[in-house]
Amino acid sequence: MIRSALRNFSTMASSNPTSCSPFTRAVVNSMKKLYPECLADKSFDNTGLLLEAPFSFTRQKKNSVLLTVDLTRAVADEAIERGDSVIIAYHPIIFRGLKSLTLSDPQQASLLRLAHHGISVYSPHTAVDAVPDGMADWLLDVVMETKTPPRGPIFSQTRSAIYPEQTPPPGFEKAGKGRIASTDRPVCLTSLVDNLMLNLNRPYGIPIALPQGKKVPDMSNIRTIATCPGSGSSILMKNGKPVADVLVTGEMSHHDALAAIEHGSAVISLFHSDSERGYLREVMRGYLAEALRDEWDALRAQEAAALEGGDGDGDMKDWLSDPNFTISVSERDRDPYEVWPAAR
Repeated sequence: MIRSALRNFSTMASSNPTSCSPFTRAVVNSMKKLYPECLADKSFDNTGLLLEAPFSFTRQKKNSVLLTVDLTRAVADEAIERGDSVIIAYHPIIFRGLKSLTLSDPQQASLLRLAHHGISVYSPHTAVDAVPDGMADWLLDVVMETKTPPRGPIFSQTRSAIYPEQTPPPGFEKAGKGRIASTDRPVCLTSLVDNLMLNLNRPYGIPIALPQGKKVPDMSNIRTIATCPGSGSSILMKNGKPVADVLVTGEMSHHDALAAIEHGSAVISLFHSDSERGYLREVMRGYLAEALRDEWDALRAQEAAALEGGDGDGDMKDWLSDPNFTISVSERDRDPYEVWPAAR
């Protein structure tokens, strides 16, 4: 009877199209605990497990996660070459309903190829923005802190969500959209710009919109700084007015930027994904490694218990006995825009 159950489990694990990798399940569970899906902005966002690839043990034995902001063809190629189990793509590759999946569409072709290689795709997107110590807080740290020793805030501050979550899950009481910080003393815009260029490795400069007739050193009485990774207009502007003296985001519409500077605020508009990508390497990878270690140990024990007493499928038992995994940040993920230097 036990042998029969073991054979059934082995067959299911290698060929059942409704069963994804146990390791993938552990990754998804970990992400949901770190970035609860209920915190995502469901009015437009599409978060969660977007591609659940069937698990074939004979095809895939490597327990590895690839983090990326965008799931492009280059990133899909990277994951396939590496033999990853799952991709955590911050931006959802599927935003709207699909009427078909064909190889003629480059993005759909990437999904089909990943499924063929047993690689699943999970997207957390705006849930990552909303959580405490999430992407919005990280971007505020990038503006407010120096990475050179001694590392830490360059001035005292209090911070909060611009739009606090009304019904946050336990442990996420400070969650919400965007972040705004108030300083204990006036701050010069020059210090904030210097931090951004250093912390984001942007020695060539950053796009900034200033009130008419002002230069960066002129703005020396800043008291409030607000951040929104990605596209920030809807968060950083309330009723056509800026929420802070300085707005930092990935991109802002032309007209909202004009409105902000007319009200006397400065707008720092980084490339969209450049306001997001550093979080994966500096924060998410460490958080996920810690959460996944516990989740994978628990799931391995659960799966091993189902095999208890069996004398077959030794490879499966060996695989479940291995607690090791890797989490990497994509080397091919990049913003679609780049700065082309002038001829020298």
